[in-house]
Amino acid sequence: MTIIVFLVMLAVLVVAHELGHFVAAKLARVTVTEFGVGFPPRIFGIKRGGTTYSVNAVPLGGFVKMVGEEDPNLPGALASKRLRTRALVLSAGPLMNIILPIILLAASFMLPHQVLQERVVIQQVAAGSPAEQAGILPGDTIINIDGRPVQNRGDVGYRIALHLGSDVRMLLQGADQSQREIIVTTRWNPPEGQGTIGIVIDGEGGVTTSQSLPFWRAVPEGARAAWETMVLFKNEVEGWFIKKTAPQIVGPIGIAQVTGEIARAGISPLFRFAALISLNLAIFNFLPLPALDGGRLAFVVLEWVRRGKRISPKKEGLVHLIGFIAILSLMALITYLDIMRVINGGTLLP
Repeated sequence: MTIIVFLVMLAVLVVAHELGHFVAAKLARVTVTEFGVGFPPRIFGIKRGGTTYSVNAVPLGGFVKMVGEEDPNLPGALASKRLRTRALVLSAGPLMNIILPIILLAASFMLPHQVLQERVVIQQVAAGSPAEQAGILPGDTIINIDGRPVQNRGDVGYRIALHLGSDVRMLLQGADQSQREIIVTTRWNPPEGQGTIGIVIDGEGGVTTSQSLPFWRAVPEGARAAWETMVLFKNEVEGWFIKKTAPQIVGPIGIAQVTGEIARAGISPLFRFAALISLNLAIFNFLPLPALDGGRLAFVVLEWVRRGKRISPKKEGLVHLIGFIAILSLMALITYLDIMRVINGGTLLP
């Protein structure tokens, strides 16, 4: 079941990505010879309007094969189009992986899902911490953060993580029931055991309820959640440099393992995880690495900087080939590490 759920999720993300390239290419009158789900060898294909729509044996990706991606001399070639047209066609795939999460997150908010509601009470405040300096006291209840109500302890960690290295507004209720608003500065690298702002919290009177949002509320909430996910990703990357920590990298097997674990929690959490993976695919594909969309965009930018002077198709093709081999080699190494973790009974979830 884990494998089936993972492959279905991956197929949706890949088809959305490649559909972006496909539609943009067709609108730009670029000749598309094949739209493929999975990687060859081909299982079957149907030809319509000069394009073969294929399903392939290796279910870990997909592709849109366009004429003349590097060579402008072929009829209907992508490379023969104007710079902005080529940039749009190359960007359309990652952009679809940004649009899709809004839909997935909106769907997750519309589906009934369990939400823990509790009073979040501050138990301890570390001496000399930003929390103490801001006037936070033990016994205070956190009402909202940046104007958004706090439903549980998870909300506190999530919303503070969105503001790492900056100020965050908190509405607190004291033991005497009076309310006050404070501004506290978050820290990237706090002393061990203190946390980002220096508080220990607990939940009181917790009740789990089933919630679902109507469409007109779910869509803006989905867009907000997608944006916040990208902010968290940006903060995570900054943290690697500030904290001098190495990122945790996983491949298809690791993602499949997490997919299975999250799928057991229900459809709504699975949709949120799929949205996270889609956004990661968008960011990864925009990186200026050979063989990726970002790598091809880099050549378009380079041509613009050189005032229309192209890199030869042969040299560009060689760069992308080397990049593709390098990426496959890295994926093989990551897959090996994923397999060893699974064999040793490890998990990626806390």
